[in-house]
Amino acid sequence: MSNGQNKAIFWASFCTLIAAGMGFAIRGAILNDWANQYGFTKTDLGTITGGGLVGFGVIIILSSFIVDKVGYKPLMLIAFVLHVLSALITLAATPVFVAAGKDATYWCLYIGMFMFAIANGLCEAVINPLTATLFPHKKTHYLNILHAGWPGGLILGGILAFLFCGVGAKISHLQWEIPMLLFLIPTALYGFVVVREKFPESEATAAGVSVGQMLAEFAAPILLFLFVLHAMVGYVELGTDSWITNIIENVTAEYAILLFIYTSSIMFVLRFFAGPIVEHINPIGLLLISSILGCIGLLLLGNSTLMPMLILAATIYGVGKTFLWPTMLGVVGERYPKGGAMTMGVMGGIGMLSAGLLGGPGIGYNQDFFASKELAAKSEPTFERYQNAKESGFLFFPKIHGLDGSKVGVVSDNGQQLAVDLKRAEEGEESKELQALNAWWQSAKEFEKTDKPLVQEAGLFGGQMALVWTALVPAMMAVGYLLLFIYFQATGGYHAVDLAREKELEEGDPKHRGEKYTGGVEGPVK
Repeated sequence: MSNGQNKAIFWASFCTLIAAGMGFAIRGAILNDWANQYGFTKTDLGTITGGGLVGFGVIIILSSFIVDKVGYKPLMLIAFVLHVLSALITLAATPVFVAAGKDATYWCLYIGMFMFAIANGLCEAVINPLTATLFPHKKTHYLNILHAGWPGGLILGGILAFLFCGVGAKISHLQWEIPMLLFLIPTALYGFVVVREKFPESEATAAGVSVGQMLAEFAAPILLFLFVLHAMVGYVELGTDSWITNIIENVTAEYAILLFIYTSSIMFVLRFFAGPIVEHINPIGLLLISSILGCIGLLLLGNSTLMPMLILAATIYGVGKTFLWPTMLGVVGERYPKGGAMTMGVMGGIGMLSAGLLGGPGIGYNQDFFASKELAAKSEPTFERYQNAKESGFLFFPKIHGLDGSKVGVVSDNGQQLAVDLKRAEEGEESKELQALNAWWQSAKEFEKTDKPLVQEAGLFGGQMALVWTALVPAMMAVGYLLLFIYFQATGGYHAVDLAREKELEEGDPKHRGEKYTGGVEGPVK
């Protein structure tokens, strides 16, 4: 393949992550719109966003087992179609709410997010091994550049959210459907390249690695340990990012999205410099430092209310999470290249599944748990007025009554948005839902002066405590990376395995005799 083709395919892959990042950022910014409009709790919202990540993870894993056989291009074409369909299904949420109510709307959004995630998962299953194929001797470096597309999408989505999403929108609070659709622009760009260009065969296929050899890689104990660590990466990075804007809005509604854009900008810039960093610090050392910074950043975010401290905390957290995901993929690609798309796909899938099944719902549950506990302790009557009638739970933890998002939204703006919604509501289920909410507000309004600060303080406390507890995850990651660092130091240092040279050695090529290892880090790392 020509260098021009390589670049076109690589930047098309970059655009898939731009699309995913934009959708992710805008979705995080419109969670309050969904809560206010449809009456969801934090746990409900966490499950909807988590459903998207679950679909992402399942598809990465399943499709990674067929990428080397089916090829890169067909899967990318399917992803393009699914991205478009996901937009159409998500847009149906409000008509579904009018026709069938809250529960049906929940499933509409869940399915829309799930389909969006399937498209993202197909892309992720392809673009990681594809990048390793295009740049076999600089995998970690180019995987980090590739994954700069993710924060790039977060930045674009964050700017759109700052200007057009939520009651604090700087230009105009648009209906959430409008900004949500804009991820289709980078989708169209990558779709054009996919249709037009010819894709290479995978590195493992070119080296003649059999399916049996690929599967045999999964027996490696270090690879299995890396899978466990990447589950934690998924929880702490994507799980937290699903909620971070929503949580910081409790501290500073005006600047929450700007902090999100700021941390995403840190990630975007630094990922272009992963190569030089890895040349001085081996990938495991970089992961160790990153996890320590991530832990410190989350602890500070969970205990900061003043803007200078929030900026410092966001900086530390942003730097900490920057290299985790792509460097983990780089380590797997360099150490276990015989696994091809399988090992990299399972790695990414495990991270997404952890974020979707544990991170999003778990952090949402923690917010509900601590917020409801705080509000009940300060005023039982206020808690009874604002609790959700339906219990929610997470894993084996006790079921709780979280705070009703619609009621919190009403008291937050003194019923202004409710009055607007009632005025424009048409007859049907939506009108009944709004009438019920309005009836509640008429009885609760007399307590607004005392209830409002208590509810807001409870929301702030719940969000901050959720971040503090999440900091335990990167702390455990740091222990794991330290053990890996010690292991590689004891076994001669970190080396990247080169399949092409291994094949030449097996075939007796005298030029490369004794050169089994090469790649991102040259020789033992000091």
